[in-house]
Amino acid sequence: VQLVESGGGLVQPGDSLRLSCVASGFTFSSYGMSWYRQAPGKERELVAAITSAGVATDYVDSVKGRFTISRDNAKNTVYLQMNSLKPEDTAVYYCSTYIFVFNKRYWGQGTQVTVSS
Repeated sequence: VQLVESGGGLVQPGDSLRLSCVASGFTFSSYGMSWYRQAPGKERELVAAITSAGVATDYVDSVKGRFTISRDNAKNTVYLQMNSLKPEDTAVYYCSTYIFVFNKRYWGQGTQVTVSS
């Protein structure tokens, strides 16, 4: 199982970014996917999640209305569109999935998002 994130960077407050995560090594279309983030000195938190078919999504309250999670099962890719970014969104963002047959959660290497003026 491999998860590779991209799309992070340094942006100003109010800007947008789209993160991508390309998955391999498992049947992508069969598993829900999630984005987590970890800010310096804080615990890792779940930001957004999407079901295997993309029918249902869920978000942490702090990003509702600003972030959108989506997926393209033909491309084995999950996205996180982040709009109206705030300094408190600064963190390393991780793509993740739980593979039940292995009873294990997998993580990407993370991509840094920094929101600063």
